[in-house]
Amino acid sequence: MKLWAEVLRCGYALRSGCTRHRTFLWLLITMMAWLARPDLLGVTSFVRASGLAPPHYHSLLNLFHSSAVVLPLLLQAWVRLCLTLFAPVTVDGYVVFAGDGLKVPKEGHKMPGVKLLYQESTDNAKAEYIMGHSFQAISLLVTARTGQVLAVPLWACICEGVRWSWGRRRRSLLDKLASMFLVVTGFALLPAVLVADAYYASRKVIEPLRARGHHLIARCRRNTVAYEPAPVPPIRKRGRPKKYGRKVHVRDYFKGWQAFTEAPSPVYGEQDITIQYRAVNLLWRPVGQLVRFVLVKHPVRGKLILLATALTMDPLTVIKLYGLRFKIEVSFKQALHTIGTYAYHFWMRSMIPIKWGSGNQYVHTRSQEYQRAIQRKLDAYHRYVQIACIVHGLLQHLAINFRQTVWASFKTWLRTMKPHLVPSEMVVAHALRSQLPHFLLDSSSEPELKKFLLDRADYERLPGFKMVV
Repeated sequence: MKLWAEVLRCGYALRSGCTRHRTFLWLLITMMAWLARPDLLGVTSFVRASGLAPPHYHSLLNLFHSSAVVLPLLLQAWVRLCLTLFAPVTVDGYVVFAGDGLKVPKEGHKMPGVKLLYQESTDNAKAEYIMGHSFQAISLLVTARTGQVLAVPLWACICEGVRWSWGRRRRSLLDKLASMFLVVTGFALLPAVLVADAYYASRKVIEPLRARGHHLIARCRRNTVAYEPAPVPPIRKRGRPKKYGRKVHVRDYFKGWQAFTEAPSPVYGEQDITIQYRAVNLLWRPVGQLVRFVLVKHPVRGKLILLATALTMDPLTVIKLYGLRFKIEVSFKQALHTIGTYAYHFWMRSMIPIKWGSGNQYVHTRSQEYQRAIQRKLDAYHRYVQIACIVHGLLQHLAINFRQTVWASFKTWLRTMKPHLVPSEMVVAHALRSQLPHFLLDSSSEPELKKFLLDRADYERLPGFKMVV
């Protein structure tokens, strides 16, 4: 009862994301069904989990295709709600976010945005090339009272696959992730730090962030080259002063072992491990400014070089924050296998079928009606993923802030149960699933939503719901 009441309290905080009240009620029902469904079999699982009559399957499909669900407004409401529900990881007044890319396999021949994608992985079980959607994602790093850190998904967007014109300047994945980050931080109205992997250590990411007062922490490649600041001559000569001094390979600083400092490892989850680190500020030609390079010698992970655009940030803080980057990978795993964030199956009937191995789809030569149909389908994918991010975040909110209630409502057993720690999203979903009939029996709260749901329920298929009428 208490868990579902909190879910709906948070759900009503997203009312500004819908322009019609009826659409908003369907959004709440979809979120409830998403939280309670026992499988990941697309929209049909929402019908089964919520007890809706089968004809309302099309009503749920229409929700994802409806322009009454305004994605920018829904994202804005979700970002601001997250800042009130969670305790974000902060450092020196900056809120810490994580960003990364994700490639989702899709074999649909009539799905806009599906293209041939290359997977960089050392896992032999992964195919080198797949057909699918390429996403960029932004997550908020938050802490629980137990000390655990989670990555709350805020936004994921398809960033490849469809080209709308030949003449428009092509924006890379780096440009698009930087734009997404600036949109999210614009809603949050707070200075922020983005933690990302080595792919995003680029001028295209750093310059837009620094222009808005934000910073980047990322890993550098071993062949990174930088410059020492040019010495100031005693007598100034004519012309522009020299900016770049001696050219150095950053990895060469590992040779000066006397300059390294030993300290206990600040990496999340590591204990009784001592690392060596060294920080040096150098000019990096891609941005033309000083950046901080942090060189780390780890007894297990080896040597690595980190880059931070905040010149005064403590090196141990840089190491600690980069160590939290893997939390977004854990979030991706939960999104794929527990939440079903990317398990949509919306096909476009009038689309020209694509073949295996196809690249970007150029639609600028097609009719305006065809382009609108492509955009409508892409918006449906993004609504599905955005609602899934909200559902995922609500599960994490209940796990962190209602930990004892979740474990008390779990009513079953796991070999790895640890009630003193934050439960997983699967445990929270199981607790919500077991409490849903009891919540519907209580007519004292949310009568409008319950009436809207029960008027559309199939009581013959779910006899237990007859008690609610």
